[in-house]
This record gives sequence, C-alpha cells and structure tokens, in this order.
Amino acid sequence: MSLRGPAVLGPGSRGSLDEAGAEDREASALAAAGAALEDDEDDGRRRGLLRWDGFSAWLHCVCVVGFDLELGQAVEVIYPQHSKLTDKEKTNICYLSFPDSNSGCLGDTQFCFRFRQSSGRRVSLHCLLDQFDKDLPVYLKKDPAYFYGYVYFRQVRDKTLKRGYFQKSLVLISKLPYIHFFHTVLKQIAPEYFGKNEPYLEAACNDVDRWPAPVPGKTLHLPIMGVVMKVRIPTCHDKPGTTQMVQLTQQADTQISVILPTVHEVDLFRCFCPVFLHSQMLWELVLLGEPLVVMAPSPSESSETVLALVNCILPLKYFSDFRPYFTIHDSEFKEYTTRTQAPPSVILGVTNPFFAKTLQHWPHIIRIGDLKPPGEIPKQVKVKKLKNLKTLDSKPGVYTSYKPYLNRDEDIIKQLQKGVQQKRPSEAQSVILRRYFLELTQSFIIPLERYVASLMPLQKTISPWKSPPQLKQFLPEEFMKTLEKTGPQLTSRIKGDWIGLYRQFLKSPNFDGWFKTRRKEMTQKLEALHLEALCEEDLLLWIQTHTEVETVDLVLKLKNKLLQADRENLPVKPDTVEKLRTHIDAIILALPEDLQGILLKTGMT
Repeated sequence: MSLRGPAVLGPGSRGSLDEAGAEDREASALAAAGAALEDDEDDGRRRGLLRWDGFSAWLHCVCVVGFDLELGQAVEVIYPQHSKLTDKEKTNICYLSFPDSNSGCLGDTQFCFRFRQSSGRRVSLHCLLDQFDKDLPVYLKKDPAYFYGYVYFRQVRDKTLKRGYFQKSLVLISKLPYIHFFHTVLKQIAPEYFGKNEPYLEAACNDVDRWPAPVPGKTLHLPIMGVVMKVRIPTCHDKPGTTQMVQLTQQADTQISVILPTVHEVDLFRCFCPVFLHSQMLWELVLLGEPLVVMAPSPSESSETVLALVNCILPLKYFSDFRPYFTIHDSEFKEYTTRTQAPPSVILGVTNPFFAKTLQHWPHIIRIGDLKPPGEIPKQVKVKKLKNLKTLDSKPGVYTSYKPYLNRDEDIIKQLQKGVQQKRPSEAQSVILRRYFLELTQSFIIPLERYVASLMPLQKTISPWKSPPQLKQFLPEEFMKTLEKTGPQLTSRIKGDWIGLYRQFLKSPNFDGWFKTRRKEMTQKLEALHLEALCEEDLLLWIQTHTEVETVDLVLKLKNKLLQADRENLPVKPDTVEKLRTHIDAIILALPEDLQGILLKTGMT
C-alpha cells in the first residue's frame, strides 16, 4: 500500500539517535513493512483483531500538514487512508498544526492542541477503548466530543523553495490525553520522517498497529521504528501522586530504549516557574472553572502552560473546555470571543497579538514570556489590573482583579525558592509542586467525598423485592454545616475563607461534573448491591408461592438485570453474575416446557 502525497524536500534530521543505528533501523523497518502488510492479517486474527484495530486503539489517524503557496496550510497525507475526517475537522487541523506567523518558530517545535469533533459525524469509539476506560482515573478518560492533536513542526531555510522555507507538521490525532507519551513518539519518528517521507511513515504506522492495547495498569512494551518504549498507563486504583513502573530484570531491560515514568504529565515547575508566587491563586481559578487566557510567544509555551493549569487540580478532573493552542481560525472563535455574553468557562492558550484586543473583556489573563530551559529561572511576574493589558507586547504578568479565598502558603514558596537557589533540577521542583497541589486538592475534596458518602442509603434498606433505594439529595447548607468539625482544617495548614471557596465551587462546572460522576458510581453500587441481595434469596422457594405469570415476569427482570450489569459495567463480583445465571436456569427448568422454550430464546441466560 503506498501513500499519496507530495514529496518532502529539505534536510532530514537524525534526532538524538546515532546515524548508523538509525539507517539500519530504517532499512530493516522498511523491509519489514512490506512483509508486515501480508503478515498483519494473520497476526491480527491470532489476537482476535482486524487490520488497523491495534492502531485505532491508540490513534485516530496521522496527518501531514504542509504549506501551499496558493492554498496556505493543507493536509497533504492522512494515514491510514480509510480514516474519516470531516472538512471542518481537516480545516481545524490545518490551522492548529502551524504556529502563528508572529511566533517565529525556526527549527523543530512540539506542541499540542485540542479540537471539537464535528457534530454531524457518527461517534465511532473503539470497542476496546470502552472496556479499558472504566479502569482509568477520571481525568484520563477520553472525551467522545474531542480530539487531541500532537504536533511536530519543522521550519528551516530552504533556498530551493519559493517561500525560502521548508514548513511541515507531522500530527498524531488521538482521543487519548497522553501528552508526554505522544510527544515522545513524535520525537522518535518525526525527524526521520522529514528526510524519508511516506514509506517511513507507513512502516511506523504498521508498528503502532502491532502494539498491545492501552490496558491501564499493565507495563507495555511498544516498539516503534527500532526503538522500544516501556510505559504504564495509570489506573483508578493507583494511589494519587505515585508513579508505578514495574521494574524488569536487567537482561530483559536491555531491549528497552525509552522508559517513560508518566504518559500524561507535563513539566509542572517549568510551566509555573514564571508565576509560582501566584500558583495557589491560579489553582483557585482553575478549580472554580473561571475563564482563563494564557498569552504566550509560541504554541509550545501556550500548550504546556494550559495543560499544566488543567493538571494542577488532579486528581479532580477539569470538566470545562480547554484549548492548549487556539487560533483566530478555530471553528469556535466567534463562540468564545463574543462580547454579547459573559466569557465561557474555558482555558485558552493563544499566541496571536490580535487576542490581546479580542479577549480584553476576559477576567483573568496570564501573559508569559519565553519559558526558560531547565536550570534557568525567569523573573517572577506580578499580579496587575486588567486595564493595564493593552497589547501582547505588555509585560508578563497575571492580569486579574480576583481576590483569592485562601491565604497564600508561604512555605511552598520558600521551598521552591530554596530549590532555585540550590539549582535543584526542574524534575525535583515539579515533584514538590505536584505534591503541594495534590495535597491542596485532596484537603478540599475530602470533606465533599465524606458528605456525599453519607447520602448513600444503608445496606439494610436494600430489599431484593423492591427497586434499589434512591440516593439522598445533596443539600449545600447541610454540607456547609459539616465543615466546622470535618473541614479542610483537618488536613491543611492553609487558612482563609474555605466556606466562601466551597460556595463558589458548588456553582462551577467542575462540581457539576464531579458530582454527576460520583452520583453515577453510587447508583451503580446500589444496583450491584441489589443484584447481590437477589442472589442470596431462595428464588425456587419463592416461585412455589407465586403464579406462572409472576415467575415469567421475575425471569425477564433478572435477565434485564444481567444485561444492565454487562452494559453499565456494574461493580458486581463475577461469582454473583454466575450465581444469578444459575438461578435463572433453575427457575426456567421448573416451568412448563412451552414456557421454557420461549424464555430460553429471550435474551441471555
């Protein structure tokens, strides 16, 4: 299978891998690609997968975006060729895959964007992903309405081209928010691709198609063009703030080229470094779902900073929209910049100077300069009034009139400043900052978790012969009363107006999303307990005192319960399901033969 698309001109790059090794890997990979096309169907059948099922578990497609003198940015290649993208989605990808012209990004640049899936398209989610989604932490679950785009952009001088520059982006489109992982994949394949063109890309995609599925909790070995990456996707059962990488024996590890301690985290301290004096205030703004704009000199800085902000409230999921890189060509540009209504709950990362004027009415704007390389510390920015922000040339700063509810934690600032003075590595500073945010978020959310747990009916109220009881209603004032004895003061040293912060949070999209998730989990738990209560009953004894009509009705209800348990992934024990199936079979066999035949045909048993 060949890829159609214009040949790529311009110098290739070997990246960080030695040239001889890269040449050998590429030659063997390209040679294997031809054989792989023939062998893949057999390999896929052995794994119970169709061709490209393995690829689809990780990526929707790979795009190559180039610059055409007449058309501007254009999608030159989409691979695999059967991948579906609407015209609107292609347009979004085109504009979001190139930095704004004012960014002046020479050389290689990596960044990330997020865009809305076209409303007209049929939602086709990979069945395997749905199975694994339930085991992921809530903040890593895919959002069916959005795609992520992971970009490797190259701009270098080339006198053979009319524009005088070679400009091209290799873009991975995925539903998965595994930022660090996909950026690492691009580092491995993009520099080689720019010199080797489509056959190399085809070989890389064939490698991805042979990857194991992205199962949470498993250590995965993912070969890509001669390099083997070792990763572990977190699960909802992991202790927050820990990284669990299973260590292999030394002999087995000789095959590993890249070990990733995380698939989704960004360099938190590098992003917060210019504003770490105000990190607690920014945490409040993100927690409350306030409209926030990050104005940065390039898409790398804007996307990293937006993602760092979204990550700062983990393990709480940020439920509003966020755009790591947003342009004036985005399909939601008018919706998000209108002055006819209040700014929406969204975090935007922008680089175009035009936004300084267009978004002047937004209440919170972070203006950052170039992010310094690890080890270099930029000057700390100040909090300034919004009226002082006129253009993108304005000095870096946090432009807001927001007054934080909580007093600033001076201890964390001293700790980070000491790290700066001692030239502590950025990774170590990020660990400190991430732990601080985690403890702050947990101190805030634990009282809510405790109160919501009290809304659960007692297990003794669950009767097998009645519908499962309803959850009690969430009453804000009742919750506020619990804070005096079991509030965040039990786990946090930070003083301030915690109650005011909670009142504001209860009005936010983040609370709405969090509570809907918890309510769904608790309702499913009640359904599972109801199922277990049914299993403990002597149903054969029950049918002796009831009519055939009532017995048939019971069988149908039990079958529906089994279907519900499967469809909604209810948290039931495997032996409970088996026990219920046994009950159903026993009841059916106790009925007349004509009814047995009908019931055995209706649904699962």
